[in-house]
Amino acid sequence: MQKVQTKKMALFGMLVALAFILSYVESLIPFHFGVPGVKLGLANIVVLIGLYTLGTKSAFALSIIRVLLAGFTFGNMYTMWYSLAGAMLSFICMALLKRCKGFSIVGVSVAGGVAHNVGQITVAMIILGKNIMYYFAVLLVAGVVTGTLIGIIGASILKQVRRAFKIIMSE
Repeated sequence: MQKVQTKKMALFGMLVALAFILSYVESLIPFHFGVPGVKLGLANIVVLIGLYTLGTKSAFALSIIRVLLAGFTFGNMYTMWYSLAGAMLSFICMALLKRCKGFSIVGVSVAGGVAHNVGQITVAMIILGKNIMYYFAVLLVAGVVTGTLIGIIGASILKQVRRAFKIIMSE
C-alpha cells in the first residue's frame, strides 16, 4: 500500500511539473486569436489527465497548484484572480460531468473550457463592470474550440498514461 501511495505521489509531482512547463510554453506562444485572454490552455491537458488517473481531490490540488505557480511566475495578481476563478469553476464542472459518466473526456473538456471562461468573465464583470458582458460570446466560442482541442489531445494521451500507469502500479 505504501509503495502505491509513493508512486501516486511521484506521478502527482510529475504532473505538477508538466503543468507548470506547459504554462510556461504557452506564455511564450503569441496565440491570442486577436482577442486578449484567449489561450489554448495546454496545462489543462494535465488537469484532465490528473482527473482521470489520480481522482478528484488530487486533480483539484493539481489545478490550484498549477494556477498559483504560473500566476506567481508569469502573471500578476489580476491574472491570478482570473485564472483561479476560471480554474475552480472549470474543475467543478469537469468533476461533476465525469462523475455522470455520460460524457466523454472531450465533452468534459469542452464543458470545462466554457466554464473556465464563465469564471473569468464573472471576475471581469466584478472588476470592470457589466460593460464587459459583450465579450462573453467570444469567450464562449473560444472555450468550445479550445476545450475540444484539449479534450482530443487529452484523450489520446490518457490512453498512453493509463497503459503506463498500470505497468508502474503493478511493479
